[in-house]
Amino acid sequence: MPENQPAVWVISGPSGVGKGTVCAELREQRPDILYSVSMTTRDPRPGEVDGVSYHFVSAEHFQDLVDRGLLLEHAVVHGTHSYGTPRPPVDEALAQGRSVVLEIDMQGARQVKQNMPEAQLVFLKPPSWEELTRRLIGRGTEEEPALTRRLETARAEIAASHKADHCIVNDVVEDTVATLIGLMSL
Repeated sequence: MPENQPAVWVISGPSGVGKGTVCAELREQRPDILYSVSMTTRDPRPGEVDGVSYHFVSAEHFQDLVDRGLLLEHAVVHGTHSYGTPRPPVDEALAQGRSVVLEIDMQGARQVKQNMPEAQLVFLKPPSWEELTRRLIGRGTEEEPALTRRLETARAEIAASHKADHCIVNDVVEDTVATLIGLMSL
């Protein structure tokens, strides 16, 4: 895909794999790309900012957007909260000739591929299961039941990673970002 041709790049992978860290570094190196801000019904974690980290909305508002067809994808993640990608900013960026990066879970990524088959799905894999577990525990953002759910979901996502257009092991962030930029330049 030529670098000057706008495209949707879906960055996905299990919780704790480093999607946010990779996308933050990618944003530094490629500020020309629109980084879509997802919407969620969960409460903000410490340090998260509404409209920057996510758009934090009520379950009722979220359902209204689903009903009106204004989300490119949406899903209930870990059986608890809804997440989704507002469609208008993605469509506007593509119309302006800008590529878009979506940082979302696998369930949402599959919907994007259904709605936009030309989108490129990049699955980030952990260097090992032990490292993924260490990263999740190290975040300290989940109680034991939520952590167990995230690990169960991670196993299923890693098992289905072969369905992505591209898989990258996220061991060294700089290497992962360099690989992504290389893919975007093909």
